[in-house]
Amino acid sequence: MSVKKLTFASVLTAIAIIIPFAVFFKVVIPPFSATLGSHVPMFISMLLGPQVAIMVGLGSAFGFFLNLGPVVGARALMHVFVGLIGSYLIKKGLSFGRVSLITAPIHGILEALVVMPFIGFDVYNLLVITAVGTILHHGADAFISHIIINILEKTPVVKLAK
Repeated sequence: MSVKKLTFASVLTAIAIIIPFAVFFKVVIPPFSATLGSHVPMFISMLLGPQVAIMVGLGSAFGFFLNLGPVVGARALMHVFVGLIGSYLIKKGLSFGRVSLITAPIHGILEALVVMPFIGFDVYNLLVITAVGTILHHGADAFISHIIINILEKTPVVKLAK
């Protein structure tokens, strides 16, 4: 990994850890919660490769675990897998938009599976609240990420994979 990529990975990981503490716009409908922007580091990390996606996903899980406890931390740990899948799809040549759409239901299902041991098999809370809520949150953060990526691409320093 180049020094430049390691630097981007470190900055994105730090942001992923800080977001649960710094962002005050949160939606909480137990067992679901959404912190606006929390997926942005994961989305950007997808463009930098699987190693960066794993590092940023672990940072996200750590930040949410420290701030909101083990259940939300376990849900955030799914960013590792979503980021990893997304980074491989981008390496295969899929666009960021397409990757965002493909990973949305995967993200929703993974988070629903994570909360199942804590709430039991309650279809409404698992599928409607957690899975659909995560998919909507994923979409909102994908939109924010797309804007940020386009801005970063216009700088002479940052060149992310498309």
